[in-house]
Amino acid sequence: MDSSAHKFYPVHGFDSRDHLETYFSNKQEMGFGDDSIKFPMECLDRAFSEGHIKGDLLIDISIGSLIHHLYAASGYFKQILVLKVSEQCIMELNKWINTRTGAFDWSHIMPYIKCTEGNSDQCQDKDMTLKTAITKVIKFDIDKENLTDPEVLPPADCVFIGMMFEFISKDQDDYIKNFRKFVKLLKPEGHLILFGVLNTTYAMIGQDKVHVFKCDENFVRKVLTDERFVIDHSAVQKRTAVSDHTDYETVIFITAHRE
Repeated sequence: MDSSAHKFYPVHGFDSRDHLETYFSNKQEMGFGDDSIKFPMECLDRAFSEGHIKGDLLIDISIGSLIHHLYAASGYFKQILVLKVSEQCIMELNKWINTRTGAFDWSHIMPYIKCTEGNSDQCQDKDMTLKTAITKVIKFDIDKENLTDPEVLPPADCVFIGMMFEFISKDQDDYIKNFRKFVKLLKPEGHLILFGVLNTTYAMIGQDKVHVFKCDENFVRKVLTDERFVIDHSAVQKRTAVSDHTDYETVIFITAHRE
């Protein structure tokens, strides 16, 4: 299929449940867990435990209806605001927040929480802590200069961006433009956390082949430094999943702060 025929996430959206079931479930035939769950959760736990990234507000801008990466964050921020690109993603996320029938079952990530927390008794409390910390879920529009117009968000101590730039950017200029909009949500001394996939061109979600902007580590690091961010930590993991659902080569995790 020609890339011009790929679905474009901000325009066409995708089935958020298919996305979760394919890339974030514990189904034996879906082997993405080490890359999409274990790696970012361990990186986040390490980043937060160092004590530099914390505060009143974290803004999460991640693809689909993901929440697993926020377990570590909920212990270091009083509030978490979640921005989503589609109403369907918001509905799927709200099912989980409000413990509704049919919500996606995230129980398979608890072993990763136990591993990083070192105390299995905290898992149930951690679940409620996260649901309480998420104070608002808001739809954003990448075509607007103020992403949440007309609502103006308070500046955040930290912004987490999870696999979003690759799915909402068509090319390098688009990526940089989107990056500049997102970092406007940060306080001057705020921290930025990026989790993404590298050297990717598509992702199958249900029957749809969804566009993913292909970029490498050097490009991502250059965008950060050109926009006056200092990279505090970066980690890259080679792909472990064996599947033709998507063609990413590595996953990347970066923490940074404004220069």
